[in-house]
Amino acid sequence: MHTRTSPTPVAAGPARRRWVLAITSIASLMVVLDALVVATALTAIKNDLGASVTELEWTVNAYGLSFAVLLLTAAAAGDRWGRRRVFAAGVTLFAAASLVCAVAPGMAVLIAGRVLQGAGAAFVMPLALALLGAAYPPELRAKALGVFAGISGVAVPLGPLLGGAVVEGVSWPWIFWINVPIGAALAYFALTRTEESRGPDPALDVPGLLLAGAGSFGVVWGLAQGSSAGWTGVATLAPLGAGLAAFGAFVAWQRRAAHPMLPPHLFRSRRFAAGNAVIFCHWASALGAVFFMAQFLQEGLGYGPLAAGLGLVPWGLTTTVVPQLAGRLVGRFGERPFIVAGLGLHGLAMLWLALVAGPGIGYWVIAVPLVLSGTGIAMCLPAAQSAVLTSVAPRFLGKASGAFSAMRQLGGAFGVAVLVAGFSLAGGYASSAEFSAGFGAAAVLSAVLAGVGALAGSVIPRRSEGVK
Repeated sequence: MHTRTSPTPVAAGPARRRWVLAITSIASLMVVLDALVVATALTAIKNDLGASVTELEWTVNAYGLSFAVLLLTAAAAGDRWGRRRVFAAGVTLFAAASLVCAVAPGMAVLIAGRVLQGAGAAFVMPLALALLGAAYPPELRAKALGVFAGISGVAVPLGPLLGGAVVEGVSWPWIFWINVPIGAALAYFALTRTEESRGPDPALDVPGLLLAGAGSFGVVWGLAQGSSAGWTGVATLAPLGAGLAAFGAFVAWQRRAAHPMLPPHLFRSRRFAAGNAVIFCHWASALGAVFFMAQFLQEGLGYGPLAAGLGLVPWGLTTTVVPQLAGRLVGRFGERPFIVAGLGLHGLAMLWLALVAGPGIGYWVIAVPLVLSGTGIAMCLPAAQSAVLTSVAPRFLGKASGAFSAMRQLGGAFGVAVLVAGFSLAGGYASSAEFSAGFGAAAVLSAVLAGVGALAGSVIPRRSEGVK
């Protein structure tokens, strides 16, 4: 009979905790950095490989599709076979997939490589949060999550800048080459400097894995098809309907499964449920905005890749400082004020950008709303993470991390699809004026998504509710 190690290890000592924080934060930085670097390189990829707007969207959505489909599976695999082991495997796969993207001769291979990257990222992000949560006791967890978000946030200013510098100074494949040595080093240190931990379930919930994967695939695929096939077409509605049906079956199965991969009782906690709703809206608004902001500076204002990267630096610099400050204060004031204020600030900044966006405007016109947007996004993220990860008992950290990461990724796919639809209805790539019109519509939709997230965050109670 298979003997399991303790599913809920005692929090690691200070030295081990520092290693866990460094390894998980850098891994998260690598994953987030890759998404943002690609956003800056879209114009160069379009010109070099002759990509259509649909293919450009798929360079983002292919990554998001496999990411979303495998997140809950990755969390369950980590609980079953060891979070450290599965995390290291995910980092290795991400690095190998980056190699495929770097040598891609055309869009088909590039998109395939992005699918593999998304799969690797799915085995990195939820396990990073689970390893971090297991290493830190609850009273230190919010502060650690603030540092984690702050280091990950370095990707926001660095991503566009690095992408622009690499594209203009070398070539776009080098945005992927950089992941190969970093991934190899992270896998080594994860296996040698962190402690193993597992979840409480002795067996995988195979029906749950299949239903969750089918639901994620159907929803993300349908959202990706919407802008090209039309939102009322069979190619869009059929996968969306099938995905939602699979999610419904997943919920029903979890209520009677002997070892559910996502126990329904976790959602009885308002902090857990609302925190997941917040991250869905947060990333939908933020990723959709990033997808278009880098392109607006190039297509709408005529900047080169490096200038566009520099133009986004003020927007991203806030994410290196604000999360650490917010992480320290969340424990004192609770998550709700940081979520509501953060998403409210980001939403107002998006409306500001929508009002001023136009060909030929000076950079100073958009600099202030960019900073306000970045500040708002950065305030919200550690608070949303804290709401979810401090509302569950330690033995459920892997499952909570998987749910949080899945909702974030599904939100990102939803946000890109919705903003692309708004952009396509109001504008296009024919001229800078047409692009600016489409960007304005996309910014309004980003503000709406932020507003919905702020409303969800407003119902988060104080921590007296306890953990489940």
